[in-house]
Amino acid sequence: MTEHSTLYMRHPRITVLGVQPGHPPFRIVEIDGEVVGRATAITDVLYAAQAAGIHVHDLDDPDVVHWIGGDKFTWAVH
Repeated sequence: MTEHSTLYMRHPRITVLGVQPGHPPFRIVEIDGEVVGRATAITDVLYAAQAAGIHVHDLDDPDVVHWIGGDKFTWAVH
């Protein structure tokens, strides 16, 4: 008898890339694999999601948002 396992891979619609140097520092936001803009704060990510028709209830849910190079509180270059 062979046991089958299911591999679940997340594909969140929103990806927020690492902080880029600038005045102010910013993060690139992608939705469905396309760059939609820059974010300098959490609110910018929420506005981008709203414009794409995505309702975000939890920014910490990895099935919704993939944060690269930090989390929702990372907005400065270290």
